[in-house]
Amino acid sequence: MGQYLPIVALAVLAVLFGAVSILASRLLNKPRPTPAKTAPYECGIVDQTPPPERFPVRFFLVAMIFVIFDIEIIFLYPYTSVFRSLGTFGLVAIIEFAVAVFATFLYVIANGALDWGPAVRHRRSEAAVDPGRTSRSTIRKVGLEGRLDGDDVGAGHHDHPEVAA
Repeated sequence: MGQYLPIVALAVLAVLFGAVSILASRLLNKPRPTPAKTAPYECGIVDQTPPPERFPVRFFLVAMIFVIFDIEIIFLYPYTSVFRSLGTFGLVAIIEFAVAVFATFLYVIANGALDWGPAVRHRRSEAAVDPGRTSRSTIRKVGLEGRLDGDDVGAGHHDHPEVAA
């Protein structure tokens, strides 16, 4: 138990420091909120637009990159301390782990985690476009009532007299 005494003492000091800091802050400086103090402020610019309701997916992809590399560091550091005693088994295990982390990294990058420019529209290759496939040949028309006769969508309703009203 004596070997853990320094860790316990450090934990107690950390908790005491946090408690004393919060208590001193509340006693010495009473909270007096004003509109200027509670307004959002970032980098000297007052925000004129409301915040978005949802974060974009890229935000979470970048967060995943940080988490992935944090986990890798957490596992690589102990390995470097004992790699000689683990032998070939340890080397193979760490290579498997590194391959899994790298595959995850490639997946996140492939999904556009670091593409911060304007959205890129992928061009369809000409070989993938079949000229025989059109909206008339691939879309089954259901519920034609209420459509205008001149619309492209409703133009085929004369082909099915049982549907026409």
